[in-house]
Amino acid sequence: MVRIGEVGMGMRKFVMLAVAVLEGCGTAPDQNAPASSMPTIATAIVAARTGTSEIVAPGTAVWRSETPLAFTTAGQIDRILVNEGDRVQKGQLLAVLKTTPVAADLAAAEAEAQRARLEAGRIETLYKQGWATAGRAEAAQASSRAADAAVRSRRFSLQTARIIAPGSGVILARTAEPDQVVAAASPVLVLGEADRGFVLRVPLNDRAAARIAPGSAARVTLDALGNAPLAGRVVEIGGRAARSTGTFDAKIALPADLRIRSGMIGTAHIATSAPGAASRIVLPADALLSPRAGEALVYVVASGKARLRTVRIGDTTDDGVEIIGGLAAGEQVALSGFERLRDGLAVRTAAPAR
Repeated sequence: MVRIGEVGMGMRKFVMLAVAVLEGCGTAPDQNAPASSMPTIATAIVAARTGTSEIVAPGTAVWRSETPLAFTTAGQIDRILVNEGDRVQKGQLLAVLKTTPVAADLAAAEAEAQRARLEAGRIETLYKQGWATAGRAEAAQASSRAADAAVRSRRFSLQTARIIAPGSGVILARTAEPDQVVAAASPVLVLGEADRGFVLRVPLNDRAAARIAPGSAARVTLDALGNAPLAGRVVEIGGRAARSTGTFDAKIALPADLRIRSGMIGTAHIATSAPGAASRIVLPADALLSPRAGEALVYVVASGKARLRTVRIGDTTDDGVEIIGGLAAGEQVALSGFERLRDGLAVRTAAPAR
């Protein structure tokens, strides 16, 4: 005869045994498993590279000096003698104001200057005869000098009612037309000065801008001119980032070539030494996991185990991705088998590449 309490105790033992069996089936693999069960992965030894690297960036060809030209006095335009794209020579007449109002002002100023001189002479004679005070004589002389200055000002306005080319080059823009009234110093033409040549204007991020300096060598290819590289050098680096893009403009001087036009698109390869060039590290892009802004993950293999590590990344070049922090020369990193890896997993490695 079986008692009810004994049946309940037997059932509990059965349930506990079943749970133990199920838990045993879900146990994680032992890290000390035999080598035959470990994943085999390809690795590489991290090595420092010496020498220079390249920054590759697109840019636009522009004149190095683009000079706005304006009249120094307000007035109505009489003639503009050039159009956009015209080549001009230094000293060439480019535009003229209508000078009738300026000439009338000059005539009035000359008449006033003559009257002031006569008045000053008359007062000076009276002063010497004792009929005028010294103060009155001095005031008359001051009025005469002021009238002479007004004449010089009107003559300057008449002389500068013209725009003369300050140098040889090409007219890049014409922003006004004849009969238009313009203010003093309001640009009428924009001149690209040929004596300063063309530059390739290249926007660079802050890390790239910090790695170059004026005089850095560069190779430039312009799409419109084919694949033949042009030798250039960095001549200017922006002093601050553009507010709209956060990039710094670098200018690369281009050699004289009559085929170059403002606005051509090109690519610059700028040679630069990385900070601490002796410890520069580059990894294949395939060795990086989850790359994001300035960071990525790699598996570092040490003592037979794969360890996940965060590294700081720099620029991407033809050689790979530059590592600027988190790895040291001589360490071993995984290149394959990531789908089977996890932090701390024991692994076997194929012969490491160097």
